[in-house]
Amino acid sequence: MTGIAVVEGDGIGHEVVPVAREILAAVRPDLEFFEVEVGYGRWERTGSACDEETIADLKSADAILFGAVTTPPDPGYRSALLQIRRALDLYANVRPIRGEGVDIIIVRENTEGLYSGIEWTEPDRACTVRVVSRRGSERIARCACSLAAARRHLTIGNKANVLKSDSLFVDICRREAARAGVPCTTRFIDALSLDILMHPARYDVIVTTNIFGDILSDTAAYLVGGLGMLPSGNIGERHALFEPVHGSAPDIAGQGIANPIAAIRSAAMLLTHTGDPESAAVIEEAIDRVLNAGIRTRDLGGNAGTREFGAAVLREVLRGKA
Repeated sequence: MTGIAVVEGDGIGHEVVPVAREILAAVRPDLEFFEVEVGYGRWERTGSACDEETIADLKSADAILFGAVTTPPDPGYRSALLQIRRALDLYANVRPIRGEGVDIIIVRENTEGLYSGIEWTEPDRACTVRVVSRRGSERIARCACSLAAARRHLTIGNKANVLKSDSLFVDICRREAARAGVPCTTRFIDALSLDILMHPARYDVIVTTNIFGDILSDTAAYLVGGLGMLPSGNIGERHALFEPVHGSAPDIAGQGIANPIAAIRSAAMLLTHTGDPESAAVIEEAIDRVLNAGIRTRDLGGNAGTREFGAAVLREVLRGKA
């Protein structure tokens, strides 16, 4: 029995994750789900967004379906997601950007960089240490190369003309690409951010450091209809967590209008990771058929609600499984 930890989190996570879970259960009735509470809502109630018992529960799962968590501007709040990424060593963040004329995978180092967590404040300044290590760079480069080897090309996004840490990152990525026999080029991240919007067909797999990958993938969402369309995987050697790229969106939470596609596609990525790409393809094809039928949520120009769109995908999934 495959055990799936389900974390709804905060905000629209409570709306999109149940939809994704229902579709997962339909396509794979053998999956066993168990709920884990993480996030700002828990922190408000208990003073802890994520504790050691929570981490142990997540480590016990074969994979994690995650929603979205709110991170308030409160110095007493520790980012629950950053805690989980470090505790489970989810070093690779993989974000597919797929749509008409677009097929890009952005691979982002997920545990260091400017999200290293090494920070302190002084009377006249606040400091954050950007960490780019040899080990971190080697393993994210190998992850990206393994994806690019089955595709066409690798682009290394960087700012090595300014940052010494990026010079190390680029050198390591080039070396790993050469070992893997993967063609690669380098692009400065500012130029890359513009060119990916103007000429997306030029790009295949992109590897970059933590915050650059975070910003670049959010920017690239423009190409396929917005953040509501993008899934992601946080992947390590032993654990994996799958989540929509979007945040908790408190401004629309509880209204039933959030786009669940990113969460549903994250569920499909989970299936591929756990060895069932056929069921993942059933889900992706069902989403495409629903969109082609003109059923869309408000962010895509339609009027379908979260549950309504999810129900339409579920019908297509069951039809595909019949």
